[in-house]
Amino acid sequence: MKKLNIKISQINYDQTWPLRHKVMWPDKPLDYIKLENDESGLHYGLFVGGELTSVVSLFINDGIGQFRKFATEEKEQGKGYGSRLLNFLFKEAQKQNLKEVWCNARVDKAPFYQKFGMQTTDKQFNKGGINYVIMNRNIK
Repeated sequence: MKKLNIKISQINYDQTWPLRHKVMWPDKPLDYIKLENDESGLHYGLFVGGELTSVVSLFINDGIGQFRKFATEEKEQGKGYGSRLLNFLFKEAQKQNLKEVWCNARVDKAPFYQKFGMQTTDKQFNKGGINYVIMNRNIK
């Protein structure tokens, strides 16, 4: 079996847009997945054999990081790529000396994030017909 070349690197914010759109909100216009502060974030991509397979964006404010728009190509989900990228993100958060990392998680994805030490909070909301819960993790 051929071993796949997997690489994680920082990417430009606009490189995240096609995958965000395709995975998260394919029925909405492309502008729906763009963030007002995309230019100020740190954006990471996981490449499998040179193909961008998973993306996540990290926004830092006063020593606290929020990751947003975490998306993995649907046909590649369940293969551990998203987990690799999230572990990488937490290591980056340590390098940045962040105190905490948080996210708005789709409620049905909360168990996935709990595997990485993230805790659910009592804050929930609905956007676009999808229920979200705010989750966080202290960074040591």
